[in-house]
Amino acid sequence: MSLLDKIVAAVTPPEGERARVEARAKARASASADDWLAMILDQHVRIEEAFAAVKSARALAMRRAALTSLALILTGHSNAEESVIYPALVRAGHKSHAMAGYTEQAAAKTNMGELEFLDPMTENFMDKLEHIRGAVTHHMYEEESSRFPDLKKLPLHEQEHLTQRFREEFERYAGGYAVGDPGTPLVTGRSTSTH
Repeated sequence: MSLLDKIVAAVTPPEGERARVEARAKARASASADDWLAMILDQHVRIEEAFAAVKSARALAMRRAALTSLALILTGHSNAEESVIYPALVRAGHKSHAMAGYTEQAAAKTNMGELEFLDPMTENFMDKLEHIRGAVTHHMYEEESSRFPDLKKLPLHEQEHLTQRFREEFERYAGGYAVGDPGTPLVTGRSTSTH
């Protein structure tokens, strides 16, 4: 882990598991089936699962495949938020939330790129992966607890537009499915339809 990574980790107080669970439950309660927020929350769960899959992979080929799946969903998810949700935050008067999101996601993408040059079976790789996981987990908590709830106050036609555009942007990058897991849609809310 770089010195900068250590400094960021030290000054970013991690919220507890209980706070994360409560924030997600509250966000889930305000989401509608298959709306933009439900898609984001479902993808947050999938991102957590993808991090766990990389960590638990014991063979080199399995770890590389799991890392590819993680990168696919993380980048597709980030691109969709950056193209659709963050501009909506700016329009809704929450520019600081949008700018924080852009900055955090740029850092995650940069760190994920660094992982490609590390031996996946080393402690250095696992340390870097854990640093990224912690930062992404905190980022998701911020979105679920304070950044996105205000967007649910937008008029219905704007909610529908966000849902359509978020789905389009995610599918543009990820095609709706995670690598190695072709039977599980990522763009829908709670249903299993691919629209």
